[in-house]
Amino acid sequence: MNNQAPTLERRIEEVQHYYGDTLTDKQDLATNVCTADEPPSDAIKAILTQIHDDVQMRFYGCGAPFPPLLEGATVLDLGCGGGRDCFVLSSLVGERGKVIGVDATAEQIAFAQSYVEHHRKVFGHTESNVRFLQGNIEALDQLDLPPESIDVIVSNCVINLSMTKADVLAGMAKLLKPGGEIYFADIFSDRRLAPELKDDPLIVGECIGDALYFEDFVRLAQAAGFLDVRVTAKSLKTIANPAIEAKLGGAKLYSITLRLFKMDLEDRCEDYGQVAIYKGNLPEAPDRFVLDNGHAFDTGRAVPVCRNTADMISKSRYRILFDVIGDGRRHYGLFQCGTPQIESVPTLADVGVCGPAGCGC
Repeated sequence: MNNQAPTLERRIEEVQHYYGDTLTDKQDLATNVCTADEPPSDAIKAILTQIHDDVQMRFYGCGAPFPPLLEGATVLDLGCGGGRDCFVLSSLVGERGKVIGVDATAEQIAFAQSYVEHHRKVFGHTESNVRFLQGNIEALDQLDLPPESIDVIVSNCVINLSMTKADVLAGMAKLLKPGGEIYFADIFSDRRLAPELKDDPLIVGECIGDALYFEDFVRLAQAAGFLDVRVTAKSLKTIANPAIEAKLGGAKLYSITLRLFKMDLEDRCEDYGQVAIYKGNLPEAPDRFVLDNGHAFDTGRAVPVCRNTADMISKSRYRILFDVIGDGRRHYGLFQCGTPQIESVPTLADVGVCGPAGCGC
C-alpha cells in the first residue's frame, strides 16, 4: 500500500494499469464486486449470445444498464472497457443509431476496436454504428463530442473508480440533450468508507476503494442539476475475499442501477394533481412498465404521480408510452409516495414520505 494520497493523474494511471495489465479477463478479479448480479431481460440475453466469447470474458460490469426505446438513439458508454455493452447497444440502437464507447485504457480500446467488424457482420449492419474513443470520464469536454448531442449515457461499474465524480456528472450534464437520460449501474456503500482504502490500487481497481456512500452520491448528483435520482435495481454484493472484506469495517456494498434525467425537476416530489396512464405499447412490457422502484404502471390504469414523475415520462423519449392528465399548474402540497413496488435502498421513501432524493430512492 502506498501511504501517499493519490492524485487524479496517478489514480488514472493505476486504474489503467489494473485494467490494462493486471486483468486479462474476469477470472483475474480478486473479489466478486465487479460481477453482474442483475439478470438481463430475455431480449438482452438473446443479444448476449451473439457477443464474441473473448469480449464476454473481458466484461467487468455489475449490472445490466440497457434502458428501453433505444432504436435510433445516440448512446454514450462511459468506461466501456472491452466493449461488451457497446456491442449490445449496437444491436439495440439499430443502424440509424450510434454508440460511442469511452475508456481511459489504451489496451481496452484497442481490444474493443478489434471486434467492431465482427459484430457489424453478426448484427447485419451495412456500416458499423460503434466507435471507441480513449479519454478520461472526468474530462468529457476534451473529447470530440458536441454539447447536447447524446440521447442516453450508460455506464457499468466504472464511475466508482473516479476520484472526481462531480466532474463526471458535470460532463454528462453538458453532453446530454434536454430530456436525455443517464442510466447506469455502479457500486455504492451503506456508509462512508475509511479514507485509507483509496490508497490501495487493488481495492480501488476492484471497485471498492472509491465507492461512494449512496446518500453522498445523491448530494453530488443534485449539485450537478440531477435533482431526482431514481433507483431501478439493487443487490447486495459479496466480496469473496476475507482479507479485503475485513478492511471494510462492516460496511456493505451494493450494486445499484440508477436513472437520472436532464430536465428541470424539483428536489422533492410535489403534488400537482396529475395522473399517468401507460398505453402498453412497449413490446417487451405489454402489461406493466417499471420506471423505478416506486413507480410501476399497469397498462390502462390511471396512476396519480408527482410532477417530477409526470415530467420524466412526458418530456423524455418515454412520452410515446404514456398519457398524462393534468396541466401541472395547481399545487396541492407534498406528494405522498406509496410503498415501493420493487426492492430499494432504505430511505424515507420506504415509510411513505418522499426523501430529498425523490420518490424513487
